[in-house]
Parts: sequence; structure tokens; C-alpha cells
Amino acid sequence: MEPSALQARISFVRVKYLFLTWLAVLVGSWVLYGQYSTYSELCRGHECKTAICDKYKKGIIDGSACSSLCDKETLYMGRCLSTLPNNQVYTGSWGELDGTIRCRLGNTAPYELGEEPEPRREVPVFDKPTRGTSVEKFREMVFNHLKSKLGEQGNLASLVSQILFVADGNKDGRVSLPEARSTWALLQMDEVLLGLLLQDHGHTPRLLGFCGDLYMTEVVPYGPLYGLSLPWPLVAWVPSGVQRSMDQWFTPSWPRKAKISMGLLELVEDLFHGTYGSFLICDLAAAHFGYTDHHELRLTDTRAVIAEDEFRRVMRSRRCVTDADCVYGADCGTSCDTALRRCREEPTRPNLAKACVVLKEYLLRGVPVGLDEELERQLYACMALGGNAAAAGQMDMEHSLILNNLKALLWRQISHTKDS
Repeated sequence: MEPSALQARISFVRVKYLFLTWLAVLVGSWVLYGQYSTYSELCRGHECKTAICDKYKKGIIDGSACSSLCDKETLYMGRCLSTLPNNQVYTGSWGELDGTIRCRLGNTAPYELGEEPEPRREVPVFDKPTRGTSVEKFREMVFNHLKSKLGEQGNLASLVSQILFVADGNKDGRVSLPEARSTWALLQMDEVLLGLLLQDHGHTPRLLGFCGDLYMTEVVPYGPLYGLSLPWPLVAWVPSGVQRSMDQWFTPSWPRKAKISMGLLELVEDLFHGTYGSFLICDLAAAHFGYTDHHELRLTDTRAVIAEDEFRRVMRSRRCVTDADCVYGADCGTSCDTALRRCREEPTRPNLAKACVVLKEYLLRGVPVGLDEELERQLYACMALGGNAAAAGQMDMEHSLILNNLKALLWRQISHTKDS
């Protein structure tokens, strides 16, 4: 090859690599800028803390975590877990306690993540109860609020007392006006109310502290149910089939999965004609569940649960043409009365049937030899359960029988292991 031709080729190669290097830097910078923009939009913990502490220092709100957050600064926000700008979520540290901190922000432009933007939320003004409200009047406010959410329940008074005990953040034996305002703001969030209802049974993370509508719950070390959570930017890019396979790779051993599954069945049992009425789980996605070091199930997102009374009210007021118009959340629905063009009130499927769909995929993989046929038979019988208002008593008996049989079958397999 002639020297001139060789030099021309070398120059071409240099130009090509220079172009590729420039292109890589450009693309890398664009990706980094996009990640930074997304982070700064989604993660606004400093704004949350500033807004809360400003109201605390003005004497508008108070709570068990206010002094630690705003005065002593012993309550820290750690890694950002937010996927919506108005709903701030962080890992938290409070002395020796680890947990999850949640805070709401209002007046932000809707940020589209996936298909639906987050609805705009007004800034909480913490104007209730008003100055001069007595403790008895506040007790009545809480009682009426719970009644509107849960319906007529005989033991609402004891629940009100439990909530007032939580409201007394400094445990001085009385609920101050700022503490009452924080508690009232928390009770407007269904996920907090339902978390308080279910934490006595150990189904949800315990509430550790609050200040205004910022609150901290205990950490759930492992989640979701399968043990693998892809970062949200990757979820849209990884095919669902590949995600399911990856989920299965990261599940615990089968006896531990059986113990976690027992926890899900016990949750369903406690929601079915429970202490404060019946509740429906309207999204059984694995992402809403986690488990502890002892493989005890925790419902980490109580927004997936709704009181059955409230569900019926929503369905009563909904117009429809087909059954597809009578769906609530991902997993709750009724049928459409085409003559009246109104949704019926009766849920189509009970919690247990929906839970068994999840357990089928979770438990049948790696099941011990000799158990697979019996477990599969019971799970399919469970999945066939349906709601039938005309035969409610018979359905309740069938529900209880299937639930008890499944629990007994799983318990026989793990009762002799260290995981029990």
C-alpha cells in the first residue's frame, strides 16, 4: 500500500473514532441529564422537610417525630424511593430505628410516569380541628370520619381511643391542638388509616412516628414478594415474560415461600369479616407485598385495600354499558346491570380467589415431590370461588373450608422446619 493511501486510511480511522467518542459523550451526557432531571423532579425531600418544619415551628402542627425532624435533626431522610413527585418516599433513620418516610407535596405540575399522570394535590393547610375544639368534639370528628369510611361498626369507639393514643405524640396524657391537626391530616389518607387497622395483626409495617402528614413506618427488609424489584426505568424495557422468569430466580426456598404464603392467607382471613368490617384487596401485585427476616408477610402498600362498604358505594354510583365499566383498581369489580345501566354492588371475586392466583405461580414452582398434585387441586378449587349474594351463607362456609384446608396443608409441610 502506498504511503499516501496508508496515511489517508489512518486519518479516516482517527476521524471515525473521534466521531464515535464524541457521539458516546453526547449520548452519555444526555442520559445523565435525563436521570438528573428525573431525580430532581421526583425527589424533593428538602421541600417536604422545609414545609413541615415551617408549620411545626409556627405551632400549627405537632407529632411524635416533629422535634427529632426539625429541632434535634436525629430523623434523617436517606435514599429516594419516589416514583411520583407529589408522593415523596425515602428510606429513613431515626436514632437506632430504620424505616420508610412518606410525605405528600402539593401544587406541582403533573409528571407523567407510565400511562397516567399523578393527580394534582392541594397543599395541606392543617386547618382542622379549629382553635377552641374540645377533645370530646375531636373524638366525635374522628368517630364520624371512621363511620363514613368503614360503615356502621360496633367497636368504632375502641378504634377512636386507639387513634387518640397514637395522636398523643409526646405521651403527656392529652392531645394538643397541633397534634390533633396532624392526626386529622393523616386520617384523610386511606393508606394510613388502613395501616393502623391492620398493624395489630402484624400485616402492615408499624407506624413509628409522624409530624403533620409526614410519617415513618418500620422498614420491610425484603420486597417485593418475589425478592427482586427492578428499578422503575428498566420496567418498561424488560419484557414481562423475562420479568416473571427473573422473579422466580430470586424467590426464597420453598419452605420459606410456604410461610410467606401462610401470611397472605392469614391477611385474607382477617380482612374477611374482620374486626372493623370486610375489606377488599384490589391490587394483588407482588410489588405491594414484602416480608421480614423471619419470612412474615407484610402488606407494604395499603392503598391496594378498600373497605367493602366504600367499594359498594362507589359501584352504586357508577354508570356502565359492559362489565368492563365496573372495575375498581386492578383486581376488584362487579357486573353491569345492563337494564339499569348501573354497576351491581356485589364483588365478582372474593379476596381468597385472587390470592390463590398469586399463590399458584408462587408455590407450585419448586414444590416438594408428592405435594404438587394435592396443592394444585386445592389452589384450583380456591381460584374457582366466586361472589354470590343469593348464597352468601354457603359461600362463607366454602370460603372458610378452602382457606382452612390450604393453611393446614402448608402448615404440615413447614411445622417441623426451622422456618415455622
